[in-house]
Amino acid sequence: MTDVQPEIRPFRVDVPQPQLDDLATRLANTRWPVLPELGWDRGVPVARLRELVEYWRTGFDWRVHEAVLNAFPQYSTEIDGQPFHFLHLRSPEPDATPLMLLHGWPSSVLEFRDVIAPLADPRAYGGDRADAFHLVVPSLPGFGFSTPLVGPGWGSEAMAAALVRLMARLGYRRYGVHGGDTGAYVAPAMGRQHPDGVLGVHVNALLTFPAGEAGEMDGLTDVERARLAAMDRYNDGYLQIQAKSPYTLAYGLTDSPAAQLAWIAELYHRLTDHPTDVDFGVDRDTLLATATLYWLTGSGGSSAQVYYEDITAADWSTATDGWPSGDGTPDDAGAGDWAVPADRTVPTGVLVSTTTDVTVRRFAERDHQVVHWSEYDRGGHFFAAEQPTLFTDDVRDFFRKVR
Repeated sequence: MTDVQPEIRPFRVDVPQPQLDDLATRLANTRWPVLPELGWDRGVPVARLRELVEYWRTGFDWRVHEAVLNAFPQYSTEIDGQPFHFLHLRSPEPDATPLMLLHGWPSSVLEFRDVIAPLADPRAYGGDRADAFHLVVPSLPGFGFSTPLVGPGWGSEAMAAALVRLMARLGYRRYGVHGGDTGAYVAPAMGRQHPDGVLGVHVNALLTFPAGEAGEMDGLTDVERARLAAMDRYNDGYLQIQAKSPYTLAYGLTDSPAAQLAWIAELYHRLTDHPTDVDFGVDRDTLLATATLYWLTGSGGSSAQVYYEDITAADWSTATDGWPSGDGTPDDAGAGDWAVPADRTVPTGVLVSTTTDVTVRRFAERDHQVVHWSEYDRGGHFFAAEQPTLFTDDVRDFFRKVR
């Protein structure tokens, strides 16, 4: 398959040592703000970031994570001029189900590092060969090694269209898709665009919104009302900036690795499931591997563009009077502006982390053909990295229902 496609080329991560030396020098020369230590309420505490930066400079070994990536078969191709990097691991089971795994922001293909082997070869992990998957794990356009971003327009719908073409290029005619965060927009879009090819869509970190219809709040449980309230209180400052001024943000993230780390670390602190006396639901090497990948590829600014495309550009393109809100005043981009178009064609499985997710089942079922619903009191937004065994089991459970 892959090795006979002339437009698909083998890919190997091999970061030149001078780039790693430059990173260490920049970290050593970080210009630190002088601010009172007030915990996480106003963003990443200075002392905590200084500690992470020092370990990044003196203790973290990128080559270990580079080797992890290179242990998987990797490839690159171009679709509409845009570079695409992806992992492609064929199961030893010849009749395995093809499955695409889609990350979100601020994440990468590294989120799936611990679930790839069990999903591809369940018998090696005490599982059933019928649960095996051929896996395609792309870096989304503008993320990681799917850079540079060659032009505007790469919102979730355009990403979905390109990834449908990628699966066809790999020879897969019928397949499943999983997505979390941004991937939870792209995966359903693939189903809408190619319902005859996508046998099922599995998502986590799915956002669901009221539609303003009469009676839609009637009968919501206390838990569901609490999720809506949490969404209303959510600090979407990063979203506002990425949706409104991604270019301005890009200068800081591209010039300062400490800024790039802080931008990612705040979200990992907020969205991972962790004890109150621990800052993150993943170990610091996992966090720093993600930050390093963004830094080395210069994708801090380009990965932000999907927010602009799906929120600001989409609002402007549909406005009738020149303002996104349609009422003559500018509309602040927020989570509620990023609703998923309704589609009840493709069977959908929804994995909910009760520690971080704000998904409301009624709204999910309004917009999707939900045939599988699971809730876990462990794990957070980056579920595959935080709870790889639960994630693997849930993906298997869903696809047993839709094969």
